[in-house]
Amino acid sequence: MITRRTLIASAAAAAALPLPALAQGFQVDKKFTPQKVSFTQAYAPGQILIVPKAHFLYYITAPGEALRYGVGVGKAGLEFTGTAKIQVKKEWPTWRPTDEMIEREPRTYAKFKGNDYVQPGGPGNPLGARALYLFQNGRDTYFRIHGTTAPRSIGRSVSNGCIRMLNEHVKDLYDRVPIGTTVTVL
Repeated sequence: MITRRTLIASAAAAAALPLPALAQGFQVDKKFTPQKVSFTQAYAPGQILIVPKAHFLYYITAPGEALRYGVGVGKAGLEFTGTAKIQVKKEWPTWRPTDEMIEREPRTYAKFKGNDYVQPGGPGNPLGARALYLFQNGRDTYFRIHGTTAPRSIGRSVSNGCIRMLNEHVKDLYDRVPIGTTVTVL
């Protein structure tokens, strides 16, 4: 039975979360909007767990509780797995595809071939509004948790390995997590 206290607490928690994303007339499926959920106590508060097969990122907020976000993840064979730390955070980051990306998709990334061009940050940049850079043993993995210019990719396995979030969702996560946060990708 739902008590008045539970109803009011749930409404207050929901009001504190970002609204479902609308981009170019697209609305993300409700299950991919940020939601408070019960979660295993195997992970400490402040950690991030990403479950690519389910397309969810969990930010552990308290023992047994998490804030769940929908994400887009890497295509088969390109996904990151393991544990890393967020060592760099950037607002409106610059971007350049890796050499491997240019080699795999030369037509898509033709403007980057044979030069040092870096796309400036801004609304048209594929990394979106925020980026959290994942490092292992002090070395950049070149995998990121970042915003996206392709909101339809949330809930799908289509990236070159990075974890994509809607811009308003990655802004929310960015504000919550400090440098040094542990990220585990299953």
